[in-house]
Amino acid sequence: MYQALNAADALPFAYVANAGSGDVSVINTTTSLVATTIAVGLTPEQVAITPNGQFAYVTNSGSNNVSVIRTATNAVIATVPVGSGPAGVAITPNSAFAYVANFGSTNVSVIVTATNEVVATVPVGSSPTGVAITPNGVFAYVANFGSDTVSVIVTATNEVVATVVVGNGPTGVAITPNSAFAYVANFISDTVSVIATATNEVIATVSVGQRPDFLSGTFDGALVYVPNQTSNTVSVIATASNAVVATIPVGANPTGVAITATEFPAIPTLSEVGLMVLAVALAAALALRVIARLA
Repeated sequence: MYQALNAADALPFAYVANAGSGDVSVINTTTSLVATTIAVGLTPEQVAITPNGQFAYVTNSGSNNVSVIRTATNAVIATVPVGSGPAGVAITPNSAFAYVANFGSTNVSVIVTATNEVVATVPVGSSPTGVAITPNGVFAYVANFGSDTVSVIVTATNEVVATVVVGNGPTGVAITPNSAFAYVANFISDTVSVIATATNEVIATVSVGQRPDFLSGTFDGALVYVPNQTSNTVSVIATASNAVVATIPVGANPTGVAITATEFPAIPTLSEVGLMVLAVALAAALALRVIARLA
């Protein structure tokens, strides 16, 4: 059964990229049922929703393009050619631009969402994987898996203004709500680097589990949740101290985390995991991602 997303019913939906089947599942989070499945490009990797809720941008690493889905109809309205092996994608707070990290071509494509055209291609480090925009919209932080660095792009000019050395194999990036700090998961060195955005210097290195991946922070900025692929755990970092305050056992090979905006106790217990953390491990995407990183 097809169910469209529109302002009238205002139901929340989750968009899931299925790497093995070349499509996106749209889940109605109220019913926990798949509302529809949308065909996109080859090996879809990641999805980002524009802050205005109107569009979903899907990176297709196998076909070197980005599918743009209109959420009101759940139809693909544009397919945008980008660089080789697009992976991470992030949208500016004003919904005007999408930043796409191209793993195979060492650059970032900047798409203007009004026309779905690439308006800039920014050279960064080797094998860019994750990208995050500061909540104030001023900078884009790009994790370069192959060069163990983070490129800092100023969005006003789309130029790299800093290159920050971090741990080995950086993947996911999460920015605190006040735009003051960037947390970078280092997949190979089993650490998280904390970058002060005012100076673009690493101010702390936090040891976590094995193979930390696409991390996420709470909306109040107090905690960062780090999925550890090989350890089958999630490390919880308190941003005030940059110390791990909890380690939560989860399923096999967690790769990503998403956090609700609802308030919960500061330190989770095992019984709260199902309410607080969504750690999705898609077997096909995991296999492709691990092969690409460790090759």
